[in-house]
Amino acid sequence: MRLGLPGAEALQGGSVRVLVTTVLLSLLMFQLLRSVGLRAFSMASETYTPGAHSAAFVTCPNDTVAKDLARGIVERKLAACVNIVPAITSVYEWQGKIEEDSEVLLMIKTRSSRVPALAEYVRSNHPYEVAEVISLPIDQGNPPYLKWIGDTVPE
Repeated sequence: MRLGLPGAEALQGGSVRVLVTTVLLSLLMFQLLRSVGLRAFSMASETYTPGAHSAAFVTCPNDTVAKDLARGIVERKLAACVNIVPAITSVYEWQGKIEEDSEVLLMIKTRSSRVPALAEYVRSNHPYEVAEVISLPIDQGNPPYLKWIGDTVPE
């Protein structure tokens, strides 16, 4: 058998198949690794300023209040997403007494610059005399998710 390649005379039968299989697998692996590498580079090259976004927390007396507040917050673009966590128990001091209540927790993802407007909206629409609105800056996260928050919530 003559392949017309330098040194090909030494290859016979099964050796040619092994060589072709090895080359094809190498090309497929190269494409796979290239694709994975480009995706990893893309995610790593996204720039994020720590603290540009915040996670805010609001407790509500029930599911109805929680859903109404969450919908209003998202509709007004005060946040990209509000998670409603049911059935939490809050133990706190209020007017000199220790209280224990079942509540619903809102976990709100927004821009840090929007937290004051978010707090004002909650104060204006919440049934509690003193509504909880606290926020923590987001230092790190999934770059595409953080970008989505920024794209969804205007400055």
